[in-house]
Amino acid sequence: MIENKILSVSGMKCGGCEANVVGKLSPIAGVLSVVADHKANQVTVQFDDQIADLNHLIKVVTDAGFTVS
Repeated sequence: MIENKILSVSGMKCGGCEANVVGKLSPIAGVLSVVADHKANQVTVQFDDQIADLNHLIKVVTDAGFTVS
């Protein structure tokens, strides 16, 4: 099933941070789209939950140095 999740992500300060998050999540199998917004402290991810695991996506963001709450 296609899921749309909005993650609250702190630590993104600029467009470079947004690009970093998008670049880390986009290549993951099952991820259909990623939109990061540092001003809103949000990352919106659309993914196929039969292929991609939300916990893995969150781990990728935290491993990139950001906090997901």
